[in-house]
Amino acid sequence: MESLAVLKIFHVAATVVLLGSVAVVIYRAWRSWKGGDRLPFASTLQRPWVYAWLVMALSLVSFPVTGWWLVHRVGWPLGQTWILTAAVLYVIGGGVWLLLINRVNRLRFATGLNEGVIAAKRRNVLIIAAVAVVVLLSIIGLMVTKPA
Repeated sequence: MESLAVLKIFHVAATVVLLGSVAVVIYRAWRSWKGGDRLPFASTLQRPWVYAWLVMALSLVSFPVTGWWLVHRVGWPLGQTWILTAAVLYVIGGGVWLLLINRVNRLRFATGLNEGVIAAKRRNVLIIAAVAVVVLLSIIGLMVTKPA
């Protein structure tokens, strides 16, 4: 099989795995919230849900390698606007993802706080998670459309 086809398969598979992991974490948080858990995002870091976060991290680490290799094999210049925009969004998204992990851990270990503080922390986590999802979908949109 040609190496370009294999690279595309790996890159798309990593994207599908990442989206699946995101969906699992969102679903788990939603189910916990509907079940009355006062810290639903904190419960998403418990086993086996921590594996979804680890799979996300593995997918995120693989993207620069397979993406650069794809660009190199196809022959696109790295200076194209959509590639640079996706790279900048990737760096921003990685930072937001790390911030999200930090905030979820803080929420997980938040004990002895009143309900108002917990609600504010949960709202902050929701906002950060929404930003991370928007950045991820923007990158995917750029990769799929490849605007000139």
